[in-house]
Amino acid sequence: MKYSLSSLSYHIPFLFQRSNSVPQLLQLQALLLKTALDHHQFFATQLISSLCRLSVRHAHSVLDRLPFPPSLFAWNSLIRAYAEAFQSTAAFQVFSNLRRFGAGEADFFTYPFVLKACAQSSMLGEGRVVHGLVVKAGMLADSHVRNTLLHLYGSCRTIWCAWKVFDEMRERDVVSWSCMIEACVACSQPSCAVSVFQEMRLSNINPNSVTLVSLLSACSHLTKLKMGRSIHSFILLNNIKLDISLGTALILMYNKCGQVNDSLIVFSSMEGKNLQTWTIMISGFAHHGKGKEAVSLFNQMEAASSLKPDSLLFSAILSACSHSGLVAEGQSFFSTMVDVYRIKPVMEHYGCMVDLLGRAGLVEEAYKFIKEMPVSPNNVILRSFLSACRKHGSVSESNGRKLVEQLLTEEPELGANYVLAADLSSVFGRWSEAFKLRGAVKGRRLKKVTGCSWV
Repeated sequence: MKYSLSSLSYHIPFLFQRSNSVPQLLQLQALLLKTALDHHQFFATQLISSLCRLSVRHAHSVLDRLPFPPSLFAWNSLIRAYAEAFQSTAAFQVFSNLRRFGAGEADFFTYPFVLKACAQSSMLGEGRVVHGLVVKAGMLADSHVRNTLLHLYGSCRTIWCAWKVFDEMRERDVVSWSCMIEACVACSQPSCAVSVFQEMRLSNINPNSVTLVSLLSACSHLTKLKMGRSIHSFILLNNIKLDISLGTALILMYNKCGQVNDSLIVFSSMEGKNLQTWTIMISGFAHHGKGKEAVSLFNQMEAASSLKPDSLLFSAILSACSHSGLVAEGQSFFSTMVDVYRIKPVMEHYGCMVDLLGRAGLVEEAYKFIKEMPVSPNNVILRSFLSACRKHGSVSESNGRKLVEQLLTEEPELGANYVLAADLSSVFGRWSEAFKLRGAVKGRRLKKVTGCSWV
């Protein structure tokens, strides 16, 4: 059946909408080439926009080969696709090409897309260039552009730039306030975030879910339990939906403030949970010495959820086993991680296992584990093992001395290492050597960090 050109022109937009794979779109591209419709900017732009959803590489290739300057919509679609694919450098390069070869100037959609790309990779220099172009183009009046600039400087940990943008805003919406609070938290200024929120409330701006997530993060850093509870009450009284991000932020806040039972109440009330939610709840149990509860929750996740545990979650459960003396469970989880989930252990996993065995007094097993590690132990693992030797003994003097020498060679300026080495020399009956090591701390003017507790 033959179709006229006008008929094809009518049906092709619908075909683009129904295409859901790269081969289908490439077939449509072949049709455009065969009928010379590829010379029509409308159809070329539709092809690029559709390809951006499925293959940004193909979309970029089509844009580079157009026989005429691409439309601004096509450029924006490509920049956005690269930004969403976390290819920030490529997004900025496309933006540069737009300015160099494009048929028109960037608009109110272009700048937020490229600023988000810069924020993702903390490309502060490139972001400042875009900021200058925004000012030159007179687009600072657009709230979306201003808010994206706030997000950029917060992501790049440049709080003074964020404050400058924020202070110059004539009108601030809830997104503006949320971005400023988020910037304060990202720049490790949680008290500042709380102050911004208080000013926001005085301005009669109601917070949204994003605002509350950032504010709860500030409460977590400051361990402000009373304020955290107030935010939780605000959520309940205003019937704000407890989505995954907000629920996870509440769990983290209660964990940081030592209220793990409240964390569990929030966790149990959530309808949906992602892997981060499970990890934070299990970490809360681990940090509060509830190893059996952590193990039970991990098993519950494996049985009732389609989520697969990752490296971070295994670090949490191994830490829980270590602090609760669950040696058999910890060894089982380590084997499961390697053999079942095919996760390659990192230094943190090895450290948890050495700590697990050392705390349980299994010093020889811990030493054997260290020797069988495919990587050299870091100083944290060495200190953990040597502390176990100091407490439980059961390791040969030669092996202990080798690890002490390695620790002192790699960290000669840390006074605590010499104290630990002196204690071990005392365990082995080398009193004169222990005296010299303790004297080295004063002789080298090294400082031993004073221990402290929040309890």
